[in-house]
Amino acid sequence: MVVAGDDALAHRLAAELRGVYGERVTLVVPPTQRSVRPPVVGRARASTLFDRMSAAVNRAAGNGEGPQGPPNRRAEPVGSERVLEATELTEAVLAEAGVERAAALALVHDDDETNIRAALTARRLNPRLRLVIRLYNRRLGQHIEELLDQASALAMAVADGEGDGGGESGGLGFDASTTVLSDADTAAPALAATAVAGTSKVVQTDGLMLRAVERPPPGPGEVADPGLCTLALLSATTNDPAGADGSESSGSQGPRLLPDERAVAAATGRGTVVLETVSYAASAPSAGRSVVPFGSLLSRRLRWSFAGLVGCVVGLAVASMVVTGEPPLQATYLTLLDLFAINNPAIGEPIGRQILQLFSGLVGLLLLPVLLAAVLEALGTFRSGSALRKPPRGLSGHVVLLGVGKIGTRVLTRLRELNIPVVCVEADPEARGLALARRLRVPVVLGDVTQEGVLEAAKIHRAHALLALTSADTTNLEAALYARGVRPDLRVVLRLYDDDFATAVYRTLRAAHPQALTRSRSVSHLAAPAFAGAMMGRQILGAIPVERRVLLFAAIVVGGHPQLEGRTVGEAFRAGAWRVLALDTAASGGRRGGEPASAVGGGGSGGGERGGSGLVWDLPSTYVLRAQDRVVLAATRRGLAELLGRRRRESAGT
Repeated sequence: MVVAGDDALAHRLAAELRGVYGERVTLVVPPTQRSVRPPVVGRARASTLFDRMSAAVNRAAGNGEGPQGPPNRRAEPVGSERVLEATELTEAVLAEAGVERAAALALVHDDDETNIRAALTARRLNPRLRLVIRLYNRRLGQHIEELLDQASALAMAVADGEGDGGGESGGLGFDASTTVLSDADTAAPALAATAVAGTSKVVQTDGLMLRAVERPPPGPGEVADPGLCTLALLSATTNDPAGADGSESSGSQGPRLLPDERAVAAATGRGTVVLETVSYAASAPSAGRSVVPFGSLLSRRLRWSFAGLVGCVVGLAVASMVVTGEPPLQATYLTLLDLFAINNPAIGEPIGRQILQLFSGLVGLLLLPVLLAAVLEALGTFRSGSALRKPPRGLSGHVVLLGVGKIGTRVLTRLRELNIPVVCVEADPEARGLALARRLRVPVVLGDVTQEGVLEAAKIHRAHALLALTSADTTNLEAALYARGVRPDLRVVLRLYDDDFATAVYRTLRAAHPQALTRSRSVSHLAAPAFAGAMMGRQILGAIPVERRVLLFAAIVVGGHPQLEGRTVGEAFRAGAWRVLALDTAASGGRRGGEPASAVGGGGSGGGERGGSGLVWDLPSTYVLRAQDRVVLAATRRGLAELLGRRRRESAGT
C-alpha cells in the first residue's frame, strides 16, 4: 500500500492501514512533514517506533541493491511503514515508492491538481493499481473517476491481448478501480449533527440514507426505545472528568459499539445510539434562491408604515363617500387626487369636504418620506445583494461556525439543509465558503476570532452552539475558551488533530464546565476509515462518531466472506465487530424463486421495502445470506478489517 499526502490525513490513513489492517505501507510526504508526529492507531507507541526503525534499516540495506529492492520489501514485517520524502510526486518518485507493484495507492494531498496529476502518472505506471483520490471538487471527481477507469480497462485489454499468458495475468484478482473521496464530505454530517442537540446522525451516499439518533438513559420504570437496532452504548464515564472520555482506552466503562441484546439489557444508566431508518432518499435538487429575496427589499418598519398609509387612504375614501355622497370609486379617486396635491382647491365646497381635503394633503406629505425611504432601502438592498450579510439584531438559538474553508463549507451546507440558523466567522476575506454564505444569505463576521469583539459580533452570548473548524488547534481552543467565558453552558465542538491534546482539552473543559456539552472531533479521524476501506476495495458509505470512537457503514457482497455466506442474519452478527442492517434486493437480483415476502421483509408492517427501492431494512434473524446478496452493515474499524480477511491472508503468506 502506498499513501501520498501532505497533511494529517496521510499520517492517519497510514496508521489506519498499519494498525487496523496490518498492511505494509509506504508513506510519501514532503520533507517538511517528516517532523510531524503521526498518530498511533491500534498498537502501542513503542511497537510503532520499533516498526519505524525496522523499516528504516531495511530501506537502508536495500538502497544500493537495485533489483534486490522488492525482495527486501517483502521481508518487512506485517504492518511496517516506509517513509519516503519527496517535494513532488514525479514518475521517478512513484516508481521508487513501489507503485508498479503496489495493490493500492491513496493520493490525499490537499491540492486537487496535485492528486489528479499523480493519479494520471500512477495509472500509466500500473494499469492494475487500485486508486483512491482525495478531491474536493465532486463534479470533477466523477469525470476523473470515469476517465481513469476507462484508461485502466483499455490498458489491461491491450496487455492481455498481446501476450500468450493473457489469461493468467487477467486472473490474478487485481481490482483496478478508481475511487474519489472527500474528507470534507465524509466528516461534515457528523460535525453538523454533533453541534445541534437532538439532531440525528445521518449517513447519506448515493441515495442511501441511514439515520441514527443518540438517546439519553431511560428513567426509573421507563423502557428505552431500541429503534431498529442498538448501534452503541455510550460511555458510563462521559460525565466523569477524570475518566477516559469515551476513547478506546476507556475499558469496560467506555462506549461499546454494536452490543448484543443481553449487553443492552444489562447496561443501566447508559445512553444509547440507535438506528432509526435505513432507506433510499433521492437527493432532490435544491430550489434556486434569488440573490435578493423579495422579503428583504423593505424592512419590517417600512412595511408597517406603508400599511398605515393605506389604512389612512381607505379611511379618507370612506369619509369622503359619506360626506359628499359620491360612489365608492369616485370618492377614492378624489381622495387620491387630494393626496397627491393635483386636485382643485375645494373652494365653495361643503366644510366637510374642505376638511377631508386638508387631511388628504397631510397624509400626502407623510407619504413623501416613506417613498424616499423605500427607494433608498431598495437600492441599498440591491447594492448589498452581492455583499455579506451581518447578523441581525434579534438573532438567537443559532450555531456560530468558525472557519469556512473546505470542511466549514460542507458543514455550512449541511446545517442549512437542516434549516438551522448559522453565523459564520472567518478571518480570510477570500475564503472558499464565503461565496456559498453570500448565496445562501448566511450572516458572516469577517475578523480574527482571537481579537476581542469578533465573537460578540456573531451573537455568541445568544448562540446555541459553537463549531470551531479552523485548521489550527490553538485557534479553535482559544475560541472555545473565550466563548465559554461569555456563556458557560454553551455547546462547543472542537476540531482537533492531536489525540493527546484533544483528550487533555476535553477533560479540562468538562471539569471546568460540567453542565455544558463539549465534543472534540478530528476530520482525519472521521475520514481515514473510509479512505482505508476504499484502498481495501470496499465501499464505505460513511462514518458516525460515538464519543471518541467511529462506527462505519459499508456495503459489501456476501460472496467470498465465510463469516456471512450461508449463515442466517442472527448467526452472522458478531457483537463488537459487525452487524447486518439491510439487504439490497435490487442489487441482489431479487428474492429466491417462490420465496414469500415475509421471509425477507419480516412480515411486519414496519418491515419490507421502502418506496419500492429494493432495500429491506427489517431482516428477520432467520434469513440466510446468499453469495449474490448485497448487504449494508455497520462495523467497527477492527471488525471491518477482520471481515475483509486481509490480515489473515497476509499472516498465512509469511
